[in-house]
Amino acid sequence: MMTRRDFLRAAGITAATMALPQRVSLGAVARGDAAPPNVLFIAIDDLNDWVGCLGGHPDVKTPHLDSLAKRGVLFTHTYCAAPACNPSRAALMTGIRPSTSGVYHNSQPWRQSPVLKDAVTLPQHFMRHGYTALGSGKIYHGGYPDPPSWDEYWPSKLIAKPIDPKPPRERLPLNGIPRAAHFDWGPVDVPPDKMGDWQVADWVIGQLGQTHAKPFFLGCGFFRPHLPWYVPQKYFDQYPSDEITLPNVKEDDLDDVPRIGKEMAKPEGDHAKVIKYDQWRKAVQAYLASISFVDECVGRVIAALDTSAFRDNTIIVLWSDHGWHLGEKLHWRKFALWEEATHNVLMMVAPGVTSGGGRCDAPVNLVDLYPTLVDLCGLDGRDELEGLSLVPLLKDPKAQWEPPALTTHGRNNHTIRSSRWRYIRYADGTEELYDHANDELEWTNLAADPKLADTKAELRRWLPKTNVPDSPKGKRKKG
Repeated sequence: MMTRRDFLRAAGITAATMALPQRVSLGAVARGDAAPPNVLFIAIDDLNDWVGCLGGHPDVKTPHLDSLAKRGVLFTHTYCAAPACNPSRAALMTGIRPSTSGVYHNSQPWRQSPVLKDAVTLPQHFMRHGYTALGSGKIYHGGYPDPPSWDEYWPSKLIAKPIDPKPPRERLPLNGIPRAAHFDWGPVDVPPDKMGDWQVADWVIGQLGQTHAKPFFLGCGFFRPHLPWYVPQKYFDQYPSDEITLPNVKEDDLDDVPRIGKEMAKPEGDHAKVIKYDQWRKAVQAYLASISFVDECVGRVIAALDTSAFRDNTIIVLWSDHGWHLGEKLHWRKFALWEEATHNVLMMVAPGVTSGGGRCDAPVNLVDLYPTLVDLCGLDGRDELEGLSLVPLLKDPKAQWEPPALTTHGRNNHTIRSSRWRYIRYADGTEELYDHANDELEWTNLAADPKLADTKAELRRWLPKTNVPDSPKGKRKKG
């Protein structure tokens, strides 16, 4: 299999040959002729493509995300390494895929992986090159925040995020679904500044208002729209429930899906409960409200950067860790290999490199972020990184880009997403194939069509050759 890194090298694209503009030039940074750029690293949890600039939902209101996308390059076809918080974030932050590390699920403390126990994370690599690494909120998953990755963290290096206020216990669940646990939604009677994400933004804004002796890598991790969808009433008011547009769902959509895919969908679980308790419209309303809440948090951080001394020498990268289903394929949450669970948000602004209004339609992956930031900041590379630098696409969003995006959910379960096709191969050898030129909603599985055997073979060559066993499990983690 040709890896994404092999493709980069074959194309002759290296840190030495990219020839970026002088304002943030790799050569100038490496020689010490220019001040190293800062990095503002914004993560959003569980955000699918329901963002105005991606057109994923007709009702959504995301003015701040849309404005940021116009300032640099919006990657319209970005895919996660894994459709779950822990393996996706571990892969992004180490540059090593789940099939190489064995970190496939949320229940695996990623530092217990034999492959990742000594991994140099993205902020650690920046620290080794003279940066201060600062962070807040949810960058890593749940109980695995990795203190060695940070010089300073808020609320602490051992806590992933501040605690959100919750409705009184006697009112739970708000959606009326028995035993809903965190699969719940509804407005909370608190002002926005009492929410954890708002406080994360406050802390990051405070850092942007300080003087820093060294260049900084500043992580800003927002929790919404992760469940439970509890945000203040004003965000629900933006989306009257009787006007909500529901996803376009085909009731027999799983009829041509293999057994493993159906087991991932679990239509008899969340979806059946949502239908039984008439919560579909309320759930979509709450997800949209949570998106608009985090959009406002993002806007506050970007406004603070724009009025700071760091505006012209700070790279902005904003990403979400995976997508989310709200009934498509009769499935809710992530934990699947279809478009809704694997497609996520990525936008980047690199002063002197990106031009405003760039839209890149090439299929890229979150594991590409580590080598991209290394290149942009003129740092030494790392041989173990399995992604490709996106700098050629930041310079020219229409540049040629051959490799598709790979997503893994559990050992030997993979999906390959090219510009046109989605190919899924499960551990038992069963397959799905969808033609996005004619079937954007992935309703018709074409894997059994003999005329498409060559298409499957071409996509199959991008599957990983290595699929290591699961790394050790810890206590069960949500996310």
